[in-house]
Amino acid sequence: MLLPALERHGRLKPTSAERVLLTTLSAATIDRMLIDVKVAAAGGRRRRVGFYSALRREVPIRRFNDWANPPPGFCEIDMVAHGGTSVAGSFIQTLTMVDIATGWTECLPLVTRDGSLVVEAMTRAQGLFPWVICCADFDNDSAFMNDVVVPWCRAQKIEVTRSRAYKKNDQAFVEQKNGAVVRRLVGYGRFDGVETARVMARLSAAARLLVNFFQPSFKLKEKRREGARIIKRYHPPTTPYERALEHPKLPSAIKRRLRETYRTLAPVQLLATIRSAQEELGERIGKRGLR
Repeated sequence: MLLPALERHGRLKPTSAERVLLTTLSAATIDRMLIDVKVAAAGGRRRRVGFYSALRREVPIRRFNDWANPPPGFCEIDMVAHGGTSVAGSFIQTLTMVDIATGWTECLPLVTRDGSLVVEAMTRAQGLFPWVICCADFDNDSAFMNDVVVPWCRAQKIEVTRSRAYKKNDQAFVEQKNGAVVRRLVGYGRFDGVETARVMARLSAAARLLVNFFQPSFKLKEKRREGARIIKRYHPPTTPYERALEHPKLPSAIKRRLRETYRTLAPVQLLATIRSAQEELGERIGKRGLR
């Protein structure tokens, strides 16, 4: 379609032999022949391809409807960027992990976006979750699909899956928590630096207890289509803690530890800790603006 238009307006005048070559050229051959042009257009930077694309293709895809009813330990994982209105430079990222069966949520701030820091955060999360993590469902971010995170998960006997590219509904559970928990507590400002990350870690430590033990949420029970309408039914809103106690596949020892933790928690004190950390984060944004 493009070639006749170029000829019509005098932009290209190929011979018969050249026209045959142009119309039979494959996409791979085009990319190979134009590599120098693309490098020049990118300012001389050669794009690194091959390894991560191959690694990504090895990881199986899991869609939203593929979850069925997994036991506790199957998690969706995503990152929330705290770059404000710009993604330039280095800034803090929050790693969000959500258990599919119970809705249990863990949020861990990372100083920057790096595969080794993701591994450190997941190692810490393994100690925070009341049960063992047995599956990690990522998106296609290179911070996850790399030669550090994927091999580490497999070495830990954690099944690795990924969502489809540009299909955020495949990770509906964690995307909902990104907004309802992370953005609601931290907002959309730009945060960077180790000290700020420590403040966010203090906020997350209090928020995880308040959210998981005291904040009820809806969970989808069924979804069906009737003509042009989509009918959704939800379970009564409960907390992740209550869902864990009701789940038949969780050992009684885990449930006993959860009850012991619940009896020690003071929700007003947790809320005061959250408010204090939020005020300090707000002051850090204000001071940077004045400076």
